[in-house]
Amino acid sequence: MKRRHFLSLLGGGTIVAAAAAGGIVASRSPQTALQPWQTAGANYTDPRMRALSWAILAPNPHNRQPWLVDLSVPDQAVLYVDTTRLLPHTDPFNRQITVGLGCFIELARMAAAEDGVAMTADLFPEGSDAAALDGRPVAILRFDGAIAPDPLFAHVLGRRSLKEPYDMTRPVAQATLDTVLAAARQTQVSGSVDMTSIAELRAFTHEALRIEIETPRTYIESVDLFRVGARQVDANPDGIDFTGPIFELLNAAGMMNRETLLDTTSTSYQEGLKAVFANTDTAMGHLWQVTPTNTRSDQIAAGRDWLRINLAATGQGLGMQPLSQALQEYPEMADHYAAVHDRFAPEGGTVQMLARIGYAPTVPPSPRWPLEAKLI
Repeated sequence: MKRRHFLSLLGGGTIVAAAAAGGIVASRSPQTALQPWQTAGANYTDPRMRALSWAILAPNPHNRQPWLVDLSVPDQAVLYVDTTRLLPHTDPFNRQITVGLGCFIELARMAAAEDGVAMTADLFPEGSDAAALDGRPVAILRFDGAIAPDPLFAHVLGRRSLKEPYDMTRPVAQATLDTVLAAARQTQVSGSVDMTSIAELRAFTHEALRIEIETPRTYIESVDLFRVGARQVDANPDGIDFTGPIFELLNAAGMMNRETLLDTTSTSYQEGLKAVFANTDTAMGHLWQVTPTNTRSDQIAAGRDWLRINLAATGQGLGMQPLSQALQEYPEMADHYAAVHDRFAPEGGTVQMLARIGYAPTVPPSPRWPLEAKLI
């Protein structure tokens, strides 16, 4: 499972993420970075802290974990964004970060409901700026009243972004896709498992990924967040991790580090390209999410539904991976951004998320280098 950091509390203290007991075995695996996955949320007596210990496991761009929380007022939690954890090149208006915050809010709500506690969110109570997130509150989360548990919560610990080639011999049934799409509550989520659409979107997402990788500043933004080996992951348990024996050896031999990954003539770079294109090129379906406008509240709603369809996909045994490149708002991606909106939002609106779906191969592939990882 992916590791998550501690949640820092304003005024001091931390909350450690909830997790199933045990289950992590690896040579030279990280120690401190994996603690969140090994600590039970039930250790907290405060229902807010229990809910937040689960919320830390929410998908978020490049695993930046950009959340700060103030628990100084009883029965509420004030959520802020950590403005030192943004992605200025691939996410210049902080739209994707806001979607990730929406995932956090929804998972906190679901975790509170598991305790029978209702949670509501008052979004951006002091206003917001469409150009950038700032120090104002993202949401006031209020814990009050009773509510029934959400069945999707059962899939929280099994959810992950499946960043490997999918099994091209196993088509995704329309009924399975329909079940996933039905989990959304606030946004328009659509999809297709038609082979013509699949072929077109494989090529489209491949090209968008190529643009991001070949644009120096956007590629460097990802490479700067690579954590290669257990020591780097423990030192910085965010970003994109590469752990396990093969990566330890590559790093020790000087074959996988920041310099080799930035060298476009290196084996590391070339093999990385093959790996990530193998992912886009084996999609067995796609789904996408549209909001009528692109307000901060729309982006939060997109995140809340994105978590829900992630969990629904997990419940169906279906793999899902965001392919966010064409949705990014920087000049080199402008043509793809326009094309994806012409296709999926011809009447107007904003395409907030795009993902590929499919089944994991029966035999796990060799380790992949997820240069394309977004909401993980």
